[in-house]
Amino acid sequence: MNREDLQFSIRTLSQSLDAATFASLVQYSHPSDLVEALDILATEQAVALLLTLPHLTRAELFAYFPDKRQDILLRAMPREAVVQLFEQMPSDDRADLYNRLGEEAQHKLLPALAKVERDDILRLAAYPEGSVGSVTTSDYVHVSPSMTVAEALAHIRATAPDKETIYSIYVLDQEHRLSGTVSLRDLVLADAQTRIGTIMRREPVFARAQWPSEQAAELIRHYDLLALPVINGGERMIGIVTVDDAMDIEKAQDATQLARFGGTASLGGPDLDVLASPFKQMFKVRVFWLVILTFFGVVTSTFVAAQEEILTQVIVLAAFIAPIVDMGGNTGSQSATLVIRAMALGELKLKWRDVWLIIQRELPVAAALGLAIAALEVVLAYFAKGVGLDILMVVGLSMLVCTVLGGIIGALLPFLARRIGTDPATLSSPLITSIMDLLGVFIYFGFAYAFLGELLTQTAS
Repeated sequence: MNREDLQFSIRTLSQSLDAATFASLVQYSHPSDLVEALDILATEQAVALLLTLPHLTRAELFAYFPDKRQDILLRAMPREAVVQLFEQMPSDDRADLYNRLGEEAQHKLLPALAKVERDDILRLAAYPEGSVGSVTTSDYVHVSPSMTVAEALAHIRATAPDKETIYSIYVLDQEHRLSGTVSLRDLVLADAQTRIGTIMRREPVFARAQWPSEQAAELIRHYDLLALPVINGGERMIGIVTVDDAMDIEKAQDATQLARFGGTASLGGPDLDVLASPFKQMFKVRVFWLVILTFFGVVTSTFVAAQEEILTQVIVLAAFIAPIVDMGGNTGSQSATLVIRAMALGELKLKWRDVWLIIQRELPVAAALGLAIAALEVVLAYFAKGVGLDILMVVGLSMLVCTVLGGIIGALLPFLARRIGTDPATLSSPLITSIMDLLGVFIYFGFAYAFLGELLTQTAS
């Protein structure tokens, strides 16, 4: 069923509230497509249609809605339906949803839940946002090392319907400490009487609950895992982070880095959302970066204004200020983007070896770029402006040095950010450009005085 047909069916069902037809539609459609189609309905219509579904199906579908839509739908649902959602939703999703509830709503919800669900929600919800613990689900399969393969398979069959994934099974001792892992494939192929302890993989990769969630996503990507076990401060396993959660983490991280690189991310708070962020936050975050860049601009313009004497004698110099200083900023932004990407992929660490490697890689590339752009600028300046050799030397050398320096500075600034404990993406493109604007005018007028200084001497005499 294509998108238009699905939306038509949803509109029709929102009027008839045919539970059997809607349940059949949910069974044969992907939840993401259904959520997109349901988004065309008013909140009351969407809630009425969702309430026709069985409790488990409704919870599974509800988990696919974006957070903001979940919050709106939840406020329109009767209390009994809300409780049913929390009983059936995946543990990590319901912990996130619980954290977004107001304090009064939380107090009303908890007494209505069974003790198992209540304790699970409070345990996972206690971890701060952005930590591994905050994206951990407790819906995983675990077995004992003393079990036989036959016993383990019987245990999995009995518990699997409530678990998020069964392809990786975790082996826990009596103290709930992680001893190893075993795959479902290993169990199926092993002899029925073999003990789990003899076929499990020891020393598995794991994450700690207090680590940043990005570390869990990096481990999942690096080791090509379907799920990553999570350990708390008492060395006990509390749950897993699944590969789909890792994808969501990296998607959010990419969006955050893009905002920071553009100078529109807040420091220590939520990133800007062009549709949802309030005016005060939009203004405060954006004005912070613009004020910093304004200071750079004032210093740069003050220095240029101080060169009135040489600009008066050689007015054509003013025509080349913008392209020369802009080239340094553009080259620096390119280099910084490549280095930040390599850091995000785990290819570069904060080590002198990696810093030296980047210098070795960037210097010849920046030099080649500088020579090519400088030659092009000289040719264009000669034919477009008809200037003499001395002006061409100033323009060409300035372009070369600014391009090379911009490439090196842009490549090294992310390392500096890591060294001082800041996200490399906070050294945003506008900031790199402003730094190179300031250095560029120093370089440009330095060459101007070196090659044209005699004009000032002649004028003075």
